[in-house]
Amino acid sequence: MDTRSFALSYAAENLESSLLFLKELIKIPSVSTESERSKDVSNCANFIAHRLTSIGIEHVQVYETAKHPIVYGDHLHAGSTQPTILIYGHYDVQPVDPLELWKNPPFEPTRIGDNLFARGSSDMKGQLVACLSAVDAIMKTGKFPVNIKFIIEGEEEIGSPSIKKFLQEKKDLLISDVVLNPDTGMIAADIPTIVYGLRGLAYFEIRVFGPDHDLHSGAYGGVVHNPAQVLCDLVSGMHDADGRVTLPGFYDRVLPLSDQERKELARLNMDDNYYSNQTGTSGVWGEKGYSSIERISCRPTLEVNGFLSGFTSQGAKTIIPSKAMAKISTRLVPNQKPEEVNIQLVSYLEKHAPSTVRWEVELISDGFPSISDINLPETQALASALEMIWGVKPVYKREGGSVPVTADIQQILGIDSVLTGFGLPDDNIHSPNEKLHLPTWQKGILALVHFFFNASKTIKLDIK
Repeated sequence: MDTRSFALSYAAENLESSLLFLKELIKIPSVSTESERSKDVSNCANFIAHRLTSIGIEHVQVYETAKHPIVYGDHLHAGSTQPTILIYGHYDVQPVDPLELWKNPPFEPTRIGDNLFARGSSDMKGQLVACLSAVDAIMKTGKFPVNIKFIIEGEEEIGSPSIKKFLQEKKDLLISDVVLNPDTGMIAADIPTIVYGLRGLAYFEIRVFGPDHDLHSGAYGGVVHNPAQVLCDLVSGMHDADGRVTLPGFYDRVLPLSDQERKELARLNMDDNYYSNQTGTSGVWGEKGYSSIERISCRPTLEVNGFLSGFTSQGAKTIIPSKAMAKISTRLVPNQKPEEVNIQLVSYLEKHAPSTVRWEVELISDGFPSISDINLPETQALASALEMIWGVKPVYKREGGSVPVTADIQQILGIDSVLTGFGLPDDNIHSPNEKLHLPTWQKGILALVHFFFNASKTIKLDIK
């Protein structure tokens, strides 16, 4: 057998060992947004650093940031004629709320049939372990065919606030030819998927203030403008009857979809029924004139993520709340900029907020959209790898979510990313009962082994 075959055999024979490591990683509750979990997040970084060292990665270091650590490591023995692949991942996870909806403890990985249920199992500890397992299999059985570097952060779920500074400060350390980012997913277990576009993000908190303390609703109702009512009215007005966002200038930079792209998106067969079935809703809703797949991948959106105001405990308490808060996220498409959307939101509130209340807006996190050429050699190396395992050509799609680091790496390091992943649409990421489909994940490990070998032959360097 050649080196590739040995690596594939090793990976297949050690799937249970990979699963055991994944379970141990999941047990660390690395919720980046919760301050009380900071020690757990740090412990998770150190746990990953130890794993990198144990599989033969060199120069492993845990870099402290203003919030959560970033783990670096490399293995640069393939020579100057071979490409260097920067492998990106994140080890932080979303909060588990509402806890009562979980069928099993969120940080106790539970296998039921072909699925592993736990927070972070799919997003993205499972994807990270798939990469580590593929690398380990090659390292254990022969010479690694390309040079590799790792950058694994602990802040992706809160918008990666430290990553830009790290990329700028460590630009020389991170010089690479391409990024492998497995933080996306597949549209179905039998359809491997490559993502070539990601939407950006601008996440806001809007706060409305009325009286200087809560008031008795009987004594003051009808006299004092209720901040909760004001905020509801403002948010309701952020969409028109056709589902379009009403922030002034919101669509000015949005590029129209070409006929070719609309045809390619239609080939995915992700129609209205697909999304109704995935979400358990009676029907879909969105911007008029666009299909569901176009709305979710190529058009910008504005969504309400949460409200907070007044009395919400059991029973009754008749008050006019003194303040109200809403969390709003906008997903942005190429050419849109988070700072411009911030200005647009402020302009909307200046025009529509009544003078009877005081309000403020905070841009909490942001990320730029990104798009890549599907004809890049590294993308074709991945496409071939996926086809070798699944037996069908992968589909290409633009993702509705955001991975802010992709655009940051493009802008700061000047390199493109290939994005894939082995999570499925029904994995419940960011929701209770998150899961990972193990047969798909195991295929993903083997596909990544192929990718590294393919990349050594496909990616040609401009050596002078």
